Amino acid sequence: MNGILLRLAAPLMSFGEHAAFHYRDTLPFPTRSALIGLFAAADGRPREEALASDPDTGKSPYTDMEFTVRIDRPGTRHTDYHTAGGGRPHKQGLRTSSGSYRAQNKSTLISKRVYLADATFTLAVQGPDPLLEHLIQRLEQPAFGPYLGRRACLPDEPLVLRGPHPDPIGELRHHIPLSLAAPPHPEQATVPVDFIWERQPDHVPAAPSHQEIADVPVDFTPTRRFHDTRHVWRTTEPLRAALYTPPPAITALATYIDQDTPL
Repeated sequence: MNGILLRLAAPLMSFGEHAAFHYRDTLPFPTRSALIGLFAAADGRPREEALASDPDTGKSPYTDMEFTVRIDRPGTRHTDYHTAGGGRPHKQGLRTSSGSYRAQNKSTLISKRVYLADATFTLAVQGPDPLLEHLIQRLEQPAFGPYLGRRACLPDEPLVLRGPHPDPIGELRHHIPLSLAAPPHPEQATVPVDFIWERQPDHVPAAPSHQEIADVPVDFTPTRRFHDTRHVWRTTEPLRAALYTPPPAITALATYIDQDTPL
C-alpha cells in the first residue's frame, strides 16, 4: 500500500492506554486511538461521529489504515501532579457521578498525569489512496486543531512530511532525517533505532515477540468510550548514521520535503 509520512514531535505528548480517574498513563509510542483521533479532529468530526461509517463501504474510513512508527527520540517520562476543583465555593466545584457536588472538604481532585517529554516519532500511515489524499489535505488545513494525546500537547512543524508514497517503510528506514537524543559517534556507520509494527515484519529472520495493547477505538463518545486490543511488534533497525540531523531539524526536514526525488 501507498502511505503518507508524518512526524510527531512536541515538548510534551501523552498516549494513554488505561488512562482514567486519578492516574493517566502513557505508552512509549503513539497509540492507534490517538492517531485516529488526530485524523478525525482534522476532518472536523465531533467525538460522537469520529468513527462513523462511510456510506459507500459501510465501515469507518480508518479501519484499513496501517501504522508503522519509528522511534527517533523516545523522550523522558514526566509525571504531572495535577489538581482540579480546589478552593472553589460549594456548588461551584466538582460534581460526583450522581450529579451532586463534592463535599467542601473533598472538593479537590488530585490526579497524576504522565507525559513523554521531548520525544520524536516518525510514522508511515498506509491505506487507500483516496483516504491518504484526503488526510493530507485535512492535516494541512485542519478543522479542529491537532494535538498529540492531550489538548495541551501541540505538535511541532512540520507534521506532514510526504505522501502518498509507494514505499513509505523504505522512507522510514533509508531516507527521512533522523532526530536522535544524542549524535552518533563519528566512527559509527549505523545507529540502532526502534520500530513499532502493526504486523510482524517480514525482513526480521527471528520472529520478535509481540505485545497486546488496548488502543483500537470502538467509540470516542465520552460517556461510553471503549477500545479493542491489537498486537504490535517491536524491532531494532540499524539505520545509517548519516541520516542524523542535529537540532534544530527544520532545515534538513524542509530539504527532504521539498526534494523531487528520494535522498
